[in-house]
Amino acid sequence: MKYSIWRKFLFIAVLYSCMTGAANANPNSSEQNARQLWQLLDYVAVDYSGAVQNGTVVSAMEYQEMQEFSARAETQTQALPRRPLHSELAAVVTQLNEAVQRKDSPQRVSQLAREANRLLLLAYPFPVAPRSAPDLSRGAALYKAQCASCHGANGAGDGGLASRLEPKPIAFTDRERAQSRSVLALYQVISQGVDGTSMPAFASLSEQDRWSLAFYVGTLAFGDKDLEAGETAFAQEKAIYKALPDMGALVMATEEELAKGLPKGTAGAALAYARTHPEIVREHQERTGIDLARKLLKDSLHAMKGGDRATATKLALSAYLDGFEPLEATLDSTDRQLLVDVERTMQLYRGAVAEGNLARATENAQQLDTYFARVELVVGENKANASTTFVGALTILLREGVEALLIVTAMVAFLRKAERPQALRYVHAGWISALGAGVLTWLIATYVVSISGASREVTEGLSSLFAAAVLLSVGLWMHQKGQAGQWQAYLKEHLTAATQKRSAWALFALAFIAVYREVFETVLFYSALATEGNGSALLGGFVTGLVLLSVIAVVFLRTSARMPIGKFFSFSSVLVAALAVVLAGKGIAGLQEAGWLMATPMDGPRLPVLGIYPTIQTYGAQAALLLAAGLGFGFNLVRVRR
Repeated sequence: MKYSIWRKFLFIAVLYSCMTGAANANPNSSEQNARQLWQLLDYVAVDYSGAVQNGTVVSAMEYQEMQEFSARAETQTQALPRRPLHSELAAVVTQLNEAVQRKDSPQRVSQLAREANRLLLLAYPFPVAPRSAPDLSRGAALYKAQCASCHGANGAGDGGLASRLEPKPIAFTDRERAQSRSVLALYQVISQGVDGTSMPAFASLSEQDRWSLAFYVGTLAFGDKDLEAGETAFAQEKAIYKALPDMGALVMATEEELAKGLPKGTAGAALAYARTHPEIVREHQERTGIDLARKLLKDSLHAMKGGDRATATKLALSAYLDGFEPLEATLDSTDRQLLVDVERTMQLYRGAVAEGNLARATENAQQLDTYFARVELVVGENKANASTTFVGALTILLREGVEALLIVTAMVAFLRKAERPQALRYVHAGWISALGAGVLTWLIATYVVSISGASREVTEGLSSLFAAAVLLSVGLWMHQKGQAGQWQAYLKEHLTAATQKRSAWALFALAFIAVYREVFETVLFYSALATEGNGSALLGGFVTGLVLLSVIAVVFLRTSARMPIGKFFSFSSVLVAALAVVLAGKGIAGLQEAGWLMATPMDGPRLPVLGIYPTIQTYGAQAALLLAAGLGFGFNLVRVRR
């Protein structure tokens, strides 16, 4: 690769500012330090190939800089405040420095530098994208007024002042250099300037103007044919949206990196069109995921500042339910702690809004914005990952299916033990109807209307609480009849008539509700995963989950068939009561997320599979249900002794 004088002076300026604390930098700012470290790592990733080839130094001056910058990167990494992932980041940067000293291949050095930058943004996230779509017409006007005199009207480095400058202004039309140049790198240069050259800092321009100018400059290496080919590629190649899912990915993308995941010859054209028409990426981003959550949260805080707490609460709920929650499936299988952090901070924010505490709401909103930046990185990295889709599909089906399966199989086992097979058809009709309703839900959610997050949580919350109440009563009844042979007398006197009349329909209702609430949530999670592609991985996870659920059902039914009837009743009563406690926690959490109930976060474990969420309300509801079950079981035992 040709040696880039522009990049050389840029990073000498960065190095100088790191050592001396340049006037335009804040040495106490972890964000500023993270930005500077990102630039150092990006420089090493791109320009190392101009210093070393096949283990041999081809440019002594460039290699000396590579050694200096990689060592400086290691020092700066150690100086960063300790946060999660800091140790992993430090280890990779150390490996990078050692690889440079050993004169490793450019591919290896670039791989390590890119991995270090990935960890850096996860551990010390800073905004890497414009807050709104840049205006390229504004960028063109700024370029003509501020840059053309040096860089030339078309960006060829042949402006009227170019002959008087040393080093010469960079030629933005040089396609070879442009292949390794990102819009983010251009934005950093525009913002900070380059000490020791005629390139000044344009910090006086607004942030949006600097982004508009950076995007415009990033298009100068491309021609009309590139734009035409890029427009066609965007219309025909869905993989482009996976490679450029959001503005963050667009500003950090280079043609070299993009070419690794796109068909041959597509990367340059796609990047040319996306930089020229960034609104297409922005619109795609706004239709999906975290950007919607960020916008709604911003609107909520604005309403809070205006004194409209009702609207602020409504928007805060929508930010979570319609913006963030569709991403839970991916986060659940990739970064569960981040998922927990977002959910907890969302609860704290809603609590602050409910109390009218603007200072605390603002603090929580700022924390959420930091978390959202990390979510964007995690989701962007795993959006097109087939293994992530498979794991997500499998875990979702198992998580949602086990509860319903245990309830239905317990009902089937009970009726078989009671020798009342005629009632089985009501149970089977219940869960089969629930599956059919699930298919109908999927069709409606996909082709008719969009089911809102609030409607989803209300449905799940109310059905969970109803099922919990029914299960608790069933558990207490089964425990009573399991004591001292009471089940025999009961069966003779009551069960025959009951299973043929109203109780049979109660069995149908319980089977339907137990299954539909899980199918409902599974359908919505699967719909979110389906938008990421990887259909075969999604289907594979679904089929694998069905097989595992079938094995669980067979094991449970066979175990219960060999169990004495009295012991079966006692065991099943405890299992059913435990499921009631789990569903009570999930029901309260669902209504909290829908805004029907207040959420008061507290320190404690969070185990969604057991319905345990760290709020006073969910803990209280589960404790109350446990107390009711314990008192009921105790009362049954006292009656038997008497």
